[in-house]
Amino acid sequence: MNKRTLFTAFSLSAMALAITIAVPAAAQNWKPTRPINLIVPWAAGGSTDQVTRITAAEMEKALGQTIVIINQPGASGSIGTRSALEAAKDGYTWTAGAAQDLGAYETLGSLTTRITDWHLFLSVANIQVIGVNPKAPYNTPKELLDAMKAQPGKISVATAGVTSAGHNAMELIAKVTGVKYRHVTYDGGNPAVVATVAGEAEVTTQLAVEQADMIRGKRIRPLATVSDKPLELEGYGTIPPLSQTLPGFTAPTNYFGIFIPKGVPDDVVKTVEKIWMESIAKSEALKKYATSRGALFGPLYGDAAQKAVFPAVQANAWLLFDGGKAKVSPDTVGIPRP
Repeated sequence: MNKRTLFTAFSLSAMALAITIAVPAAAQNWKPTRPINLIVPWAAGGSTDQVTRITAAEMEKALGQTIVIINQPGASGSIGTRSALEAAKDGYTWTAGAAQDLGAYETLGSLTTRITDWHLFLSVANIQVIGVNPKAPYNTPKELLDAMKAQPGKISVATAGVTSAGHNAMELIAKVTGVKYRHVTYDGGNPAVVATVAGEAEVTTQLAVEQADMIRGKRIRPLATVSDKPLELEGYGTIPPLSQTLPGFTAPTNYFGIFIPKGVPDDVVKTVEKIWMESIAKSEALKKYATSRGALFGPLYGDAAQKAVFPAVQANAWLLFDGGKAKVSPDTVGIPRP
């Protein structure tokens, strides 16, 4: 397997075609006259913060204007997202994150918004990894799952909170296997990973991009990807898929990007679409980030982006509802059961 190929089933050529098709016939040029506020609804250093800062730097070159990153964590990302949603619809306030989180807020009852209320500009797809503190006695996924079965609710798993990628991953594992665990939440993926390194928690199921440095430094031991595909992590090697332990296990693709609320001027949206096609889709900085951190470079926007993220939104919303963590049935807010 080519070490620069993270998911063999994903076709970059098809993605590029989708971008080309989505290009507006007559893209308008918006010239922002003041800095743009880009709210990251998670703590600094996590997966959203990492990729957003790289993407923002690329966009600044095309816009000729500063993009100010504002970290506003809390309530599993819904506080910062609310700030962007309720800001003036003048195109100067955006947010960022995982699309599957954005699509679950209404089901959780934390924020009345749907994925279709936003213009999605996706940059990468991320994969979750089961990582353990090196002192933990688990060397394989089976050993960990057996221990969780033997000690229901005892083994601690650190994540960035309800709806976060790490929590979704562990909930999916629990649903498939019937294990119970002790959930320890933090204000972002990076704090959750650091807590695992420090021994505050035994396990984390956060994203590979958040664990990559700790894995390479042997401060976290990766057991498996929460996927049916292996991950080639630069400077480490191959992390096997959980499907090797749980035959038939799969997980939907987890896309991250920048989100602009609908209702902003059309020329703002058209300009960002043009930048996505001409700059972000060709960004060497983002490609390097993806390769080095264990992510998939996947720039999409428009209808192609909405279609790409919906399986993960759907799976996440129903997983939360079936697990008793959501207040609103997804099928009442436009998310049918998969």
